[in-house]
Amino acid sequence: MASWASNLLQRLGSKEFRSYLMSTHFWGPAANWGIPLSAIADFSSSPEKISGKMTSALTMYSLLFMRFAWMVNPRNYLLFACHATNEVAQLVQLYRFVDYNGGIAKVLKEGAQGIKDSKSK
Repeated sequence: MASWASNLLQRLGSKEFRSYLMSTHFWGPAANWGIPLSAIADFSSSPEKISGKMTSALTMYSLLFMRFAWMVNPRNYLLFACHATNEVAQLVQLYRFVDYNGGIAKVLKEGAQGIKDSKSK
């Protein structure tokens, strides 16, 4: 146990780890964790406050940035974990939105009607 702890402390004190803490590979994802944490905190709020358009946009955003985090060299596992968490949280919120608004058929019908109305103006 003592060797494990000393090994961990030695790695945390290394120049490479300090360099990682001062890079955008750490601070970008660290700051980005506010988005999924906010979505998770909203699980207990009323579904009438959920914006379907914004939730859909955040779902696509996280999906795209998960791919980016995986493809960038070196791989940014912290960013990937952040966006994977956000993807799940936004999908839960999207389910709550659709369920509250009467199901997927009704939501799609209203969305299509909104598009038709905006084109006729």
